[in-house]
Amino acid sequence: MTDITIIGTGNMARGLASRAIAAGRSVQLLAHEDKAKAEALANELGSGVTTGVLGDSVEGQIVIPAVYFDASKAIVSQYGEALSGKVYVDITNPVDFSTFDSLAVAAGSSAAEELQKITPATVVKAFNTTFAGTLVSGEVSGQQLDVLIAGDDESAVKAVSDFASAAGLNAITVGPLRRAQQLEQTGFLNILLSANDDLPDFQWNSALKFLPAV
Repeated sequence: MTDITIIGTGNMARGLASRAIAAGRSVQLLAHEDKAKAEALANELGSGVTTGVLGDSVEGQIVIPAVYFDASKAIVSQYGEALSGKVYVDITNPVDFSTFDSLAVAAGSSAAEELQKITPATVVKAFNTTFAGTLVSGEVSGQQLDVLIAGDDESAVKAVSDFASAAGLNAITVGPLRRAQQLEQTGFLNILLSANDDLPDFQWNSALKFLPAV
């Protein structure tokens, strides 16, 4: 049995799969079309990774599409009832790329909530505030990455939190799925900071960190 299915072969897929391997989880890696890309990434990651293409059976109990929001909507539509009983981790930040000035979801909603409306899977929001490159190592400047997690189902949230913790990350549950609205705004701010040429130290290698009082 496979623990986690990751859909995609880009940088986020590499980062998430690296953390899954670090957590001792088995991984199914599904490429969009070109299985050779999944095989190349699997070879890079080492043992514990099987490969396929989008449309193949989803083997993992946790499913993480490492894709943009529109592609994520297409994936849940394609798989339909086959995702029933799965934990679907939405990592997206639904940026309106036509303006790069707002999110492409209605006010009072989020990508995660919109996905939950169209899939029988249990949607959990996580990993949208962590950049791909930082996930490979799981830390920035010697600090554990914080993974902010939102969801309505306690067991699904626990499954994602347990995965993040086993991967060497600091899992922080922030509340119900509607908290994804704030997480996506936070993720968008993080993107804007990294895309700002006046802030070179932030460019795609920074991380949000919440430090408790001691």
